[in-house]
Amino acid sequence: MPLTPAIEEPQIHESAQGPRVTPAASRTAQTPRPVPGPRSAAVPRPGRPGPARPAPPAPQAATPGPVPAAPAAPTTPSVSASVPQVQLIPASAEGALDAAEEAVDLLLDTGRAPGDILVLTTGDPHPWAAHELSFGEESYWAQHDARDDVFYADAAQVQRAAGRPVVVFAANGGPLDAAAGALPVALARAGALLIVCGDAQQINSVLGAGV
Repeated sequence: MPLTPAIEEPQIHESAQGPRVTPAASRTAQTPRPVPGPRSAAVPRPGRPGPARPAPPAPQAATPGPVPAAPAAPTTPSVSASVPQVQLIPASAEGALDAAEEAVDLLLDTGRAPGDILVLTTGDPHPWAAHELSFGEESYWAQHDARDDVFYADAAQVQRAAGRPVVVFAANGGPLDAAAGALPVALARAGALLIVCGDAQQINSVLGAGV
């Protein structure tokens, strides 16, 4: 008889009250306190600290991003490009067109693309222009818009002609006032280089002694 109650009581305490009251309550009370420490330390290692730490380097990489925006510096070469170089080839009115042709040949020989060159004449039109105009102005100016070859035009039509990197201006006659009015426009049309073939004194009086 004394053995049975002693055996039954430990069985009841171990099965019913053991896990539910004392161990469970004591463990839950102890675990929540140390858990914040181990979880914050354990959570960093698996994966969150990896992304969380690389995240600050990402803003640092973003700060160098604005620095490449400083390629606004190439705007300074564009300023120099807006002021083309001017080259004067002294020639008479009769020889200005031949001098312009030689200048075009030299440009092509040195690697300049044909579509980069515009030739303007103040007197008689270039034979190519006269030939193409015989088919009508529409097809003539269509070749100008195509920009795949050297284009020859009357200096009086310089307002209609689009700018090109190189403009060759042949002062081969015509009214002096017309040439004086077209030459500054030809300078504005030239993106990099203006070659003027004609009377040096007349050209300098229009463009200035800086030519």
